[in-house]
Amino acid sequence: MNNRAIQRQDESPAAPHFRYDGNGTKARIGLIFMASSIVMESEMWAMAAEGVATHTARIKLPKVTVEGIEEMMTAPELEQAARHLASAPIDVLCFGGTSASFLHGTAYDKALIKKLQGWAPGPKVTTASTATLAALAEVKAGKVALATPYVDGVHQRAIRFLEENGHEVVSSDNLGIDTDQALAEVPPQKVYDLVCSVDHSDASAIFISCTNFWSAGVIDALEQKLGKPVVSAVQASFWHCLEILDVNGAKPGYGRLFARRLAEQATG
Repeated sequence: MNNRAIQRQDESPAAPHFRYDGNGTKARIGLIFMASSIVMESEMWAMAAEGVATHTARIKLPKVTVEGIEEMMTAPELEQAARHLASAPIDVLCFGGTSASFLHGTAYDKALIKKLQGWAPGPKVTTASTATLAALAEVKAGKVALATPYVDGVHQRAIRFLEENGHEVVSSDNLGIDTDQALAEVPPQKVYDLVCSVDHSDASAIFISCTNFWSAGVIDALEQKLGKPVVSAVQASFWHCLEILDVNGAKPGYGRLFARRLAEQATG
C-alpha cells in the first residue's frame, strides 16, 4: 500500500474552506420596501460589511403622489409585510419609505412605528424618516439643504417635516417625478449635479430624500466637493438599523455619517 495515501492517526484533516455566503451573523435587517423599487435593497447590500444581511418584504405603491402614498399606507399589505418579516429571525425592522413616513408629519411617523411594533413584536423598529432625523443629529446638522426627486406636493411635505424637527431648509430643489420606476432611472451624475445645485453656505448638511433614488454611491464624492456632511434616506436608514443594534457593520466610503462607527471598528 502507498504510505502517502494513508493518513497518520495523529493528523487531523484540513478544515474545508467556505466562502462568504451573505449570512447575517452580525445583524439581520428586515426591510419593508415598495414593490416597484430597486434602489434601497441594492444600496444597503453595497454598504454592508460581512455579517450584515437585508431581507425584504414588498408593498405596492400606486404613484409617488400624496394620494398614491396614502393609498399604499392604508392597504392591508403593510400589516401583512410586517408580520411576514417578523416571522423570520430578523433583528431590526425598517420601513423603507421616506415620503410615506413623513407625509403627515412627526406624529404620524411615530404612530407608524407603534403600529409596526404591534404587528412585528420582537425586532427593533425604525422608519426612513426617523432614521433621517437620527442621522442629521449624528452629523450635528442644523440648517440643511434638500434634494428630492418628488413632485411639488411631496417635496413640500419633506420641507415641513424637516423644519418641524428643527432643521430649517435654506435651499432645495426637486425633479417632479411621480412614478416609482422613473425615480430609479435618474443616473448618479444627475443626482450629484442636483445636490451640488442646492448647496448653500448656510446649510450645515445636505439631505437627499427618497429610497428609490440612487445616492449612496455619490455621497463620498459630494462630501469631498462640498466639504460638509451629505445624508441620504437609504444611507441614514442603513446606519440607524446598525446604530440601534449597536453593531459596526458598514463598509468605508459611504459618508461622514459612518465616521464614528468606522473609527470604533478600526480600533477594535
